[in-house]
Order: sequence, then structure tokens, then C-alpha cells
Amino acid sequence: MTREEEIKRVHREGTHIVILGAGASIASTLRDKEKNNRKLPSMNNIIDVLNLNELIELLPDEYKALQNNFEKLYSKLFSDREYYDIRVQIENKIYDYFKKLELPDKPTIYDYLILSLRHRKDVIASFNWDPFLYQAYVRNSEFVEPPGILFLHGNVAIGYSKKDKQSGPAGWYSKKTEEYFKPTKLLYPVDKKNYNSDEYIQSQWEALAYELKNAERVTIYGYRAPETDVEAIDLMSKAWGTPEERNMEQFELIDIRDEEEVKQSWNKFIHSHHYDFTDSFFKSSIANHPRRTIESYRHWTLPSTLSEAFQEGNKVPVSFDTFNEMWNWYKPLIEEENKYK
Repeated sequence: MTREEEIKRVHREGTHIVILGAGASIASTLRDKEKNNRKLPSMNNIIDVLNLNELIELLPDEYKALQNNFEKLYSKLFSDREYYDIRVQIENKIYDYFKKLELPDKPTIYDYLILSLRHRKDVIASFNWDPFLYQAYVRNSEFVEPPGILFLHGNVAIGYSKKDKQSGPAGWYSKKTEEYFKPTKLLYPVDKKNYNSDEYIQSQWEALAYELKNAERVTIYGYRAPETDVEAIDLMSKAWGTPEERNMEQFELIDIRDEEEVKQSWNKFIHSHHYDFTDSFFKSSIANHPRRTIESYRHWTLPSTLSEAFQEGNKVPVSFDTFNEMWNWYKPLIEEENKYK
């Protein structure tokens, strides 16, 4: 299948889910620095990057001993009312820092993600607190209808109105109902995250579960599936089913760690050899077959002839100078899709 044939081949159904972890945001900022050169912290260095040391010093030695494992430290704080005020200060500092993060004024990996997946068909689900996915969603919406986005651990850019049962920009008011979008919760104790305790988070997980049951392709980008997130893995596994039940679907892993280490984290999701591994977004199915990931997978697994199984692909350029240049590149793909509306 040539590049031109791939562009013209449009299937209206078939879902591709992309699940993002901290590694996706770190990769994006390493490639294109945050607008104001702020560093994107991980759970391993968040205390140093956000200068939380002064608050940690106010805690007993048993807490200080957990400085290298922020999630366990927070979990211990969460269950101890004596240090409630310190916990709230830590939560506020984290929220304020992440809220200030901005994408640079140039196309980033997050813009590629939004443009390479399709509206009412594909979904991006993020574990990340940073606002990068939402910012890319907004700034590309003037050109194309974006794919669905979900925030599984809350997000500094997103608020929720319990009265409306709707989400919107954090701190804003609904134009339709004038209800306030209260900022979403970010931190949960690791021993029991209990996503059902928060109405917004519960809605995000319910949406992901529904999409996972119907997905043909799943890409895990920079998410370590940590042991501390047992509940998250359990929820995804129940929605996905066993590897034997998903023997026709394809799993994809994008990670800089060793392939066997990454695969081991996701073994309960992968049927036999039905997975792809790469260490770069630009080697992934999303970058090789933008907006046609389902079509290319179906073409490869069910070719009418052996020779037809080979695909030239339609690789995205590794960089664009401007958004207009980027949008013009994606325009032929979108024009073909519009013919089927």
C-alpha cells in the first residue's frame, strides 16, 4: 500500500487508545523545552524540583526517610491528621507549580498526538497532572476536531461541576449554566487510591473502561505501570480482559527502558507476539500511520494478498517550523475523512 493509498483509505469505526504516563511529558519537554524553561518533575525528584524540602524538614524522621519515595511519603501524611496543614501546603505547591507549565509556541509531541488521532473514534487517556495535553487540544481545535481526552489522575487544567456533571477549564464558569468548574483533585494515597471516591475521576475511569472494551489498538507511552498504582492496573485489566480474549488486538509500548522490562509490566494485556515496542514516538504506529492507525493494522493483519501486506507508510516529518506548516501537512488526511461524513 502506497502513501497515497493509505491517505485515501478511511474506516469510520475502530478505536485506538493512547495511554500517557510521565515519560510522555518528559520526552516532550526534552525535545521542546517548556515555554519558560521550567523543569518537569517526576515522582523521583518532585521534592527537589518544587523545593518541598523546607516542608519535609518540619516532619519527624520517619517521614524524612521516605523522601526518595514521594508517593509513600504522601500516603503516610494523608493518614495522619497531625500534619494536615503541611500536607495541604504540599498539595498547593504542587498544584501551583504544575499550573504554571506551558507548551512552547511551536509544534510539540503533544500536538502530533492530537493531530494524529481522530475525533469520535480515538481516545487519549493521561495519568499526568501537567496541562500539556489540554493545551495542545485547545490550540489545535481551530484546525480540526480533536480526539477524546481523559485525565485519570486529575489535571491542573481541568475543573468539574458536580451540579452539571460536566468538566471544563479549571476555575472558569460554564457559559451555559454559569456553574463553577472546581479544580480537580491530583493526589491520592498509594495504598488505596479509591478512584470511585471522586465523582470526576470515576467518570474518567468509566469512560476509559468502555473504550478499552472496544479498542483495536492500545499504545502505552511513557507509563511505567508502577506497583503503587495497583488499582489503576486492575481497572484497566478488568476492562481489557485476558490476553486470550484479546488475541486479535495490538498493544504498543513506547518507552526508553529495556524492552523485556517494559513488556513484563504489561504481560497480562499482551497476547503472544501481538505487541510492538519502540523507544521513540517518531517510530510508533501513530507517527508512521497518522490518522490511519486502525486502517494500517487491519491492512497488515488481513491483506487480500501477501504482497499487499507491505505498507509504505506516511511518516510525519520530525519537525515543523510553524503550526500552519503542520496543519497543511495533515490537511490531505482530514479532507479524505470529510468525504465520509
